[in-house]
Amino acid sequence: MTTNQQDSHRRTIAGKRLRPESLMMGYGYRPELSVGAIKPPLFLTSTFVFQSAEEGKAFFELAYGLRKERPGEEMGLIYSRLNNPNLEILEDRLTLWDEAEAAAVFESGMAAISTTLLTFLTPGDVILFSEPVYGGTDYLLKHILPRFGIRPVGVLANAGMAGFEQALLDRHICDQVGMIYIETPANPTNALVDIAACAGLARRLSRPGRQVLLAVDNTFLGPLWQHPLKHGADLVLYSATKFIGGHSDLIAGVALGAKSLINQIKGFRTILGTMASPMTGWMLLRSLETLKLRMTSQMKNARYVADFLADHPKVERVYYLGHLAPDTPEHALYRRQCLAPGSMISFELVGGEAEAFRFLNALQLFHLAVSLGGTESLAEHPASMTHSDVDPEERIEMGITDKMVRLSIGVEHPEDLIADLEQALAAV
Repeated sequence: MTTNQQDSHRRTIAGKRLRPESLMMGYGYRPELSVGAIKPPLFLTSTFVFQSAEEGKAFFELAYGLRKERPGEEMGLIYSRLNNPNLEILEDRLTLWDEAEAAAVFESGMAAISTTLLTFLTPGDVILFSEPVYGGTDYLLKHILPRFGIRPVGVLANAGMAGFEQALLDRHICDQVGMIYIETPANPTNALVDIAACAGLARRLSRPGRQVLLAVDNTFLGPLWQHPLKHGADLVLYSATKFIGGHSDLIAGVALGAKSLINQIKGFRTILGTMASPMTGWMLLRSLETLKLRMTSQMKNARYVADFLADHPKVERVYYLGHLAPDTPEHALYRRQCLAPGSMISFELVGGEAEAFRFLNALQLFHLAVSLGGTESLAEHPASMTHSDVDPEERIEMGITDKMVRLSIGVEHPEDLIADLEQALAAV
């Protein structure tokens, strides 16, 4: 690595470690390569020119894993389906919050999930997963992967590790598990799954010549409020559409982990063509600069909103990590693996779907829309929207009822959000 390259990846000043929110302003970028531009320009190009035929050969050898990098050698730019300056800088910066060795970006969260799973799972494998998960993930696990000979076995998140152990015993699948996949907190119930315990289970199920990986969808808490790799996870997945993007103006996904694993994912990504576009990468670089500001503001707002809902007579139950009862296993787990409760709230109204719809239709400041993590506050009905493709009976078992509403809290003034909720509840 050259001196300039080292400077662009410096993480300390005078021996003091720089924090991620500071590194987001320049890490991985060399202005002298872009005529001094303080921000990375947008590289809208499909292909890159080689200095020589020998250079092109060397780059392709590295790109396709034909040989390992020599000391001080880096793969150069080839083609934007393989690499692009905007995406390389983005991937460097995405590693910082989670303290990952490497990152891979994708054109959507589902692209990140599907590419990762197909990289490591083979016909005959079992994928052991927590429930509920995002509706698209649920469909992938239960309806797409079985076409490739991959068997999904779901375990309710609220069953804890006993549920995972029971599933292994009941189905006699200990020797077949290829991956454990968990979503914690779960969408939309905020149910927690013990990352460290699942990591231990993955290690126990690993066998000579086959490592069982633990992959964690960390979208709900984002890279600020939970760091699965520190608790033993092998891979962390995000829908970067959500908090990382944060402005409801892009679609993207991320996978993070050890370089050896991410390189395998990138190889599969190249063939599947699930790479994010340079424009998406450029926009995400913008978003990362304000990530901590946005997520902190959203988290503070959510506390106000959750407290209001918990005291309202037309609200039957609130699902919010900041309201977990002390001296419970759930609260102990939250304190162990989460840094803050985040900004996602689900709640159940007194009544059913009709009451939920009346509430949603009466909102004025909140937008009636799916997705989450943007600067604007959103409200949706999981049973009929984001999780409508989940089997109805399974949906009820997961706790996703017709009277449940999910809120994504934005950066508006909290008193204004409460005023809107109050008038909408009055309409129920």
